[in-house]
Amino acid sequence: MTSDTKIFCIGLNKTGTSSLHEAFKILGFKSVHFLDDKGNNIKDIIERNYHNNEHVLKGISHYEAFSDWDRDETSHKVFKLFDQQYPNSKFILNTRDLDSWLNSREKHVRRNQKSFSANFGMKKSWLKIDREAWSVHFKRHHQSIYEYFEGRESDILVFDVTQGDSWDKLCSFLDVETPKVAFPKANINAKDLTFFQKLKKKLILLLKNMS
Repeated sequence: MTSDTKIFCIGLNKTGTSSLHEAFKILGFKSVHFLDDKGNNIKDIIERNYHNNEHVLKGISHYEAFSDWDRDETSHKVFKLFDQQYPNSKFILNTRDLDSWLNSREKHVRRNQKSFSANFGMKKSWLKIDREAWSVHFKRHHQSIYEYFEGRESDILVFDVTQGDSWDKLCSFLDVETPKVAFPKANINAKDLTFFQKLKKKLILLLKNMS
């Protein structure tokens, strides 16, 4: 891969993004998932660049693989900019069964409600459960991707960790050697702290250093 070639996971969250992020790192790619190395939320960076008509990866273009970057409102437009600004890149539609995805997302939101409702109430969109709206978004997002990449099967891989998709499928698509280790299946609930939890941890360390 050249420096201008990227790997973009363009599926929604709760579809194996953590596992793919770990897989990219094992394969030697400089991968970013949700937060960059400085603790910045890449969702905010990409969305800000998009709305400001800036280069969509401005500030994080040194990474080679991107996952968990999407906002519901703009994801169906941003992935097209990835393709336009980084031609010859590889795209992975990380996905899973719709009902399974809805259940996983609802559990995720309920955990956030318990953690953050005291500070934010229930006003934030990411603290609200709306399975019907999520279902519509999921179907529209997938349809948009299928239509956009029609006739370009070599540029996109449909990948479902929950159905056993693993190294052979991924490495064949990326044209890299298959590692001699088990494919990572990251436990998001146990391993992946949210942005706010990581921010809280950083603030605690900062205060300790100042005392």
